[in-house]
Amino acid sequence: MATALVTGATSGIGAAFVRALARRGWDLVLVARDVERLERDAAALRAQGRRAEVLRADLSDRADVDRVAARLEDASAPVDLLVNNAGFSVREPLTGVDVAQHDRAFEVMVRAVLVLSGAAGRAMRQRGRGRIVNVSSTAGRMTMGGYSAIKAWVTVFSEGLANELAGTGVRVMALEPGWVRTEFHERAGISASSMPAALWLDADDLVEAALRDLSRGRVVSTPSLTYKALMLAVRHGPRGGVRRISRALSSRRSSSLAE
Repeated sequence: MATALVTGATSGIGAAFVRALARRGWDLVLVARDVERLERDAAALRAQGRRAEVLRADLSDRADVDRVAARLEDASAPVDLLVNNAGFSVREPLTGVDVAQHDRAFEVMVRAVLVLSGAAGRAMRQRGRGRIVNVSSTAGRMTMGGYSAIKAWVTVFSEGLANELAGTGVRVMALEPGWVRTEFHERAGISASSMPAALWLDADDLVEAALRDLSRGRVVSTPSLTYKALMLAVRHGPRGGVRRISRALSSRRSSSLAE
């Protein structure tokens, strides 16, 4: 039976991946910080007849990242699909004095992605098969501060890893969602009313589209025709225009936050 390891598995896009894979008959390794939610979700999966393993980890802690990496390289219990989903919004200005939030973002969304993808890639390459999905963002095509910079790295890193693993039987894909109705955007202070309704995606629909793209061998997946068209315009439009739009979006987001 195929096994998937999903980070940030208890909410948002991560939970949607868990649901979609369980429906397809996959066994799951659930990675997140909240052990109560992990155990609750694992019990629900077991009730559906799926095998579910719980791995409590804070990916800003390098020792925890190493434990997850070791699980990915455990040849006695191979992982066939890694979904690097853990992440959070970065609201701290680039000129801020306190860089603690940027440091944590780097650990969770850059270094952990590097380490876990590397561990999975080595193990999968040796077996001659496997899949890695790194959850990036359409924000990586924009210029909205630290989060955009991090997600730009995730997409380019995934493309580079796909090149490195080409011909080995291991596929790598960067998933670039737009705004998705999840806890992520609620915690980031982005309300549904603050952005056009047409830009909001359903997490389950997003994941179904992503899994289709993964099966087709896509290296970068941008689900929904709306976001495909928008990102095409971003890639080929003038960067000055992208920066102006980014400033407007950042301002709109900030104005929607409670005092």
